[in-house]
Amino acid sequence: MTQPDERADTPYATRIPADIARPDRLLGPFTARQTAILAVAAMVLYGGWWATRPFMAPLAYTALVIPLAGTVAALALGRRDGIGLDRFLLAALAHARTPKRRVHAPEGVPPLPGIVPDRWAGADRPPPAAMHMPYDGITTGGVLDLRGAGKAALATCSTVNFELRSAAEQQGLAAGFARWLNSLTGPTQLLVRCHRIDLAPLAGILQQDAAALPHPALEQAARAHADFLADLATGGNLLGRQIVLVAREEPAAHGVRRNAGAGRALQRVAEAARALTAAEITVTPLDAEQSADLVSAACNPDTPTPHEDGSEGDLA
Repeated sequence: MTQPDERADTPYATRIPADIARPDRLLGPFTARQTAILAVAAMVLYGGWWATRPFMAPLAYTALVIPLAGTVAALALGRRDGIGLDRFLLAALAHARTPKRRVHAPEGVPPLPGIVPDRWAGADRPPPAAMHMPYDGITTGGVLDLRGAGKAALATCSTVNFELRSAAEQQGLAAGFARWLNSLTGPTQLLVRCHRIDLAPLAGILQQDAAALPHPALEQAARAHADFLADLATGGNLLGRQIVLVAREEPAAHGVRRNAGAGRALQRVAEAARALTAAEITVTPLDAEQSADLVSAACNPDTPTPHEDGSEGDLA
């Protein structure tokens, strides 16, 4: 009598590097950025001691600079949300200086009419600023031009019901997905966005096509399902999930054609489509019109999105 294979019911584990973007260590455990910050701080402190030693005791100078040295060390070595504290502080300063109220005004925000009293204008919050999108447009192939951040190609991904698969099937899906992750050669993002769904058009199509069905029972079932969808649409709380794959290419070096990054971004999306087939994930590249619609929907998330056919698990 053969013994059952215990490994068949064991979840499959795949080793994937946890931090593939970690910078190289230049001096011991310190990166080049940390080494530069600490070296500059040490030179400044040493210069201060050299300048003040004629009239200040070394112990007094040490007690004076200890808080400053500790602050610099914390900024250089500390981390918050996966980034260094120095970068985090710069991002916080940039956020504080950025206008919080932005409007779509390509021609600029016009001033208030002259009939508005100055005291009323001064009592209002800071005026809104013109919103500038972080891209210069979309190419005919559907690639976003991100200005100084390079190019980005978009694609939608189907979903897989992982929990209903057997252990062997889960092992194959995880292995296929891990192979794709380990093959990445550039910045890649998987964005899971939630959007509203409008089922009214789908219910109308079912009601219209029900009369063409070959059997009265099928027509009755189609009309009942259309009524069910119309009843769901009245709730207004239907949400769907959309998984977007974003493959970004860094800005082209000086002397290289500007559109070279766009072709490479599209190539990486095609490579992802081939690699993720092993994980039963369908990757559908977006053309220029679809990419523009996706960016528009991301800027206005309250706009209902018509229902589209998708794979298992697309609806939330």
